[in-house]
Amino acid sequence: MIGRYKYNRQRKFARPLIAGLGQQLETQLAAGYLPRPDLLVPAPMHPQRRRSRGFNQAQEIAEELGKRLRMPVASGLIRRTRKARSQRELNRDERLKNLRGLFQLHGKVPLRVAIVDDVVTTGATARTLAELLEQHGARDIQIWALARTPG
Repeated sequence: MIGRYKYNRQRKFARPLIAGLGQQLETQLAAGYLPRPDLLVPAPMHPQRRRSRGFNQAQEIAEELGKRLRMPVASGLIRRTRKARSQRELNRDERLKNLRGLFQLHGKVPLRVAIVDDVVTTGATARTLAELLEQHGARDIQIWALARTPG
């Protein structure tokens, strides 16, 4: 479902996935199992890739979750500084190397942040983004994704 949403622009597949994640997060937040983030930060996509794909799936997921959970979304807080190879075929070490120096912060970082992405495979992107946010003041950083794959 995620692949069809992400690569074939079949947005109908995103609706049940985002709804399920939103319901789970609502439950976890209401029960106090998760601290409520001050801000949702979608994993950024290079503008050229966004144009070719037609959308940034992480941004769409974050915006839908933001509406449902009444949380602000900062789509421009972190931007890519250059185009990088697709992470899809890279192993963990190659992914980390590929991401080195790729992201730049553009704004103030609150104490509690949730990074939003579609899939976490090796965690390289999430780790790189979290390190940048932590360097600029975030103290509680959560990773919210539709799926976690072995990798």
